[in-house]
Amino acid sequence: MAEQLGKRQGRRAFLTALGMAGLSLAVAGCIPRTETRPLPPTERPVETPTPTPGLPGDEARNRVAVLVPLSGENGGVGRSIANAANLALLDAGGEAIRITTYDTANGAAAAANQALAEGNRLFLGPLLADDVSAVAPIARKADVPVIAFSNDVSVAGNGVYILGYNPSQSIDRVVEHARSKGMERFAGVVPDGVYGRRAGQALMDSVQRRGGRLVGLQTYDRSPAGLKSAIGRLGEQSAYDAVLIADSGRIAMTAAPLLKAQAASAQLLGTELWKADSDLGKTTAMRGAWFASVPDALFNQFRTRYRARYNVTPYRLGSLGYDSVLLAVRVGRDWKIGRPFPEQALRSGEGFMGVDGAFRFGRDGVAQRALEVQQVGATGFTVIAPAPRGFGS
Repeated sequence: MAEQLGKRQGRRAFLTALGMAGLSLAVAGCIPRTETRPLPPTERPVETPTPTPGLPGDEARNRVAVLVPLSGENGGVGRSIANAANLALLDAGGEAIRITTYDTANGAAAAANQALAEGNRLFLGPLLADDVSAVAPIARKADVPVIAFSNDVSVAGNGVYILGYNPSQSIDRVVEHARSKGMERFAGVVPDGVYGRRAGQALMDSVQRRGGRLVGLQTYDRSPAGLKSAIGRLGEQSAYDAVLIADSGRIAMTAAPLLKAQAASAQLLGTELWKADSDLGKTTAMRGAWFASVPDALFNQFRTRYRARYNVTPYRLGSLGYDSVLLAVRVGRDWKIGRPFPEQALRSGEGFMGVDGAFRFGRDGVAQRALEVQQVGATGFTVIAPAPRGFGS
């Protein structure tokens, strides 16, 4: 009995922390568009059971489908999201909502069709952009909104909402911070491919918008020789105050010593991809580097609750499952049983608060987020510029 009471108190304290982080959101500025794949997993959570086909009738609850891979390369991330979604329903007390998980690993379209056949009126997921593209027309025909965990903004809109972390917002936030510290001349090294092209465009747009100057931008293939060559070419262009490494922490740890040898006083900047590599500071040249991402304070509490329930550490993307269910429960307060999900409420200008801080959906269906700037240290990250309480503040 004491154990149950402790769990209820922990749940109440966590939800109170979410509730106390109030929002006062004003109109946000235009945000550049880009894309990337989910952050790489670091730990393996427990497996979420595969749902049983043919759900019985339920006239007391609205059905919500969680569409994620439960096996294959991204199965660990999908299971973590599904577990977090179930944890959120327990915490939020969404008695009028029933969550069922559908495995997209063997076909997202088939999973979506099964979810529709079993009466689900809201889709949380899928995780990958290709799966979102497969599910979107099926959901649209049935008038079912999709809150996807992807951050590929090209699949957003027309009933699809992208909850994943948008790298262009991360780049803009860290450039904004660098400009506030007097840095004017910016440079960047970006990988070949779609991610690199869009990260480079986001850097150009942000520097221009913030009143700085872009003095150099080089692309590279993901090889040591290609990276070294790109950094060498960058040094031949012009001196810079800050340089963006638009790639994973692993690539950044290789690039940082080369960039510091070229321009010792230059400030290193990164993207939200660095969030997945807490040991960046083991590379001396990375210490003092900045990147912007979603806040960690509430996620750390969520991680503790997740470990207590599932006995493992969640993937960082697990928070998307938790926040999507909190959002569904909040909006679902006005969702009449058996009726379509009230999609218009997703476009609330006030925004929402979740484990990953403040967010709201723009007109394009992309989640706009309030981000904090973190600095890489020898033993982890420290916050040097807190996330705004809301947009425009």
